[in-house]
Amino acid sequence: MSGMTRLLISSGSTFEAEIGYSRAVRQDPWVFVSGTTGFDYARMTIADSVEAQAEQCLKNIEAALEQAEATLADVVRVVYVLPDSADFPRCWPALRKAFADVRPAAMMISAGLADPRMKIEIEVTALKRGQAGA
Repeated sequence: MSGMTRLLISSGSTFEAEIGYSRAVRQDPWVFVSGTTGFDYARMTIADSVEAQAEQCLKNIEAALEQAEATLADVVRVVYVLPDSADFPRCWPALRKAFADVRPAAMMISAGLADPRMKIEIEVTALKRGQAGA
């Protein structure tokens, strides 16, 4: 049954292999994207500003969703994690651009992240629309 196929998706980040996780897992019709930071994995760099990191997080998430044959429009749940909750409003323009029409259920948590350069981490769950059985 094709709906039961599990697809593991990697961004190519060294973190995934070192820790033992996937950037995303597609278990049709669901896609679960791991907490994703603002690293540019092609260059292995991270911007200084929380705004630029939020935008890069969304690009990384979008790339993972694309590999899972889904889009940001399929996102039904999002969790934002920021070490400094005062930074959250500065992310809103990027988040609004990505999710204003989608309006997923959301939560923001203030907690430390694995690397002090990281200012935001975003995790999403998507339900692929228009798929048989979805």
